[in-house]
Amino acid sequence: MPSASSDSFRPVPSSLWRDADFRRLWLGQTASQLGEHASLVMLPLLAVLTLDASAGRLGVLRAVGQAPILLLSLFAGAWVDGWRTRTTMVLADAGRALALGAVALACLFGRLGMPGLFVLAFAVGALSVFFDVAYQASLVRLVERGQLLRGNSALEGSRSAAQIGGPALGGALVSLLSAPVAAASGALFFALSFLSIRRIRRAEAVPKRREHPPGIGHRIHEGLRFVARDRVLRAVCLASAAFQFSFAAMMTAYLLFLPRELHLSGTVVGLALAAAGPGALLGSLLAARVPRRFGHGAVLVCAAALGDGMFLCVPALHGSSAATVPALLVVGFVFGFGGQLVNVTIMAVRQAVTPDGMQGRVAATITFAGMGLAPLGSLFGGFLAGEWGLRTGLLVAAAGMMLSPVVMALSPLARLGRELPAPRGGPTGG
Repeated sequence: MPSASSDSFRPVPSSLWRDADFRRLWLGQTASQLGEHASLVMLPLLAVLTLDASAGRLGVLRAVGQAPILLLSLFAGAWVDGWRTRTTMVLADAGRALALGAVALACLFGRLGMPGLFVLAFAVGALSVFFDVAYQASLVRLVERGQLLRGNSALEGSRSAAQIGGPALGGALVSLLSAPVAAASGALFFALSFLSIRRIRRAEAVPKRREHPPGIGHRIHEGLRFVARDRVLRAVCLASAAFQFSFAAMMTAYLLFLPRELHLSGTVVGLALAAAGPGALLGSLLAARVPRRFGHGAVLVCAAALGDGMFLCVPALHGSSAATVPALLVVGFVFGFGGQLVNVTIMAVRQAVTPDGMQGRVAATITFAGMGLAPLGSLFGGFLAGEWGLRTGLLVAAAGMMLSPVVMALSPLARLGRELPAPRGGPTGG
């Protein structure tokens, strides 16, 4: 198994942006996240606009794309803790580029159908699980612990912008271009990430393997037990689960509500989703400073409540109102701002309390417990939209998002101060 001793590990200089390898990681991660989140909307919109998919089928498609999070996250975490993150990210990028290329060819030759979309959505989702776990562990291996907040501010800033701006890009590609060109354009982002990350030259500080390494099942159990016994990480899991389930339900209803209830075009839908991009950028600029001034716990609770609560306003909008589009822009901007502050802060807290040899498994465990519920949330959102109507379904899903800041406010996370907590003890390697 490839490894790098601690002696060969050269930490990034004090100025992260002066380091070529960090810039390559940032560029690759940014391109990959844009491609990933654009595809999360691109494939459902292709189903809605090209194949006239129903609310139920749309929910199933989104659930299939998110199912690998539930099925593969724990395995990916155990894999990443004993392997080079660069290798994992490069292979995942190559696979996703090929999968979206297959979508483009199917569209070009008129062979695109729901069964094919299900298969390709699952493939993209599976490879995304490995990439996301690997990139979360990569920063800890490339920078010193004191640089985590700044490094996460940069990486999570681009990820959060992509998480919100990527769907806008996907909507615009499907609306403005033909289906084959839209899918091929998405594949180009993964190709760019592949080319950038494979140029990273720094040897990773991969944790040394134990003399008699346990099996993968035992390593997965170590990660689960470590998170379950730590009050801070346990609270992160619960808050993430509440948010991801409700957010997935809300997005399923939201993607139907905007074009069908408010009668907005694909371009305007993309614009409404893109509004979170500037908000995320502002959040990124402040994320490295605000927690150190007001405290990590206060920032987590207040930012989550502010950002998530904005979607409670959306069901009150009507397509005939002149204020509809401006209101959607405000909702997206504030959500992007609050979400970015939460993402950077929670990532830094999680990495700070986790020993190096557990980074991959802890990231995967939290992803499993949180985003693993997203497929069920997507199905629930489709059920709400189909049975209760788009407006009521959207309101219920948006209200569910408020559970996340409530969980954080009642947990040890709310009591975190201006300094990051110290790392806990745990297994040191695979």
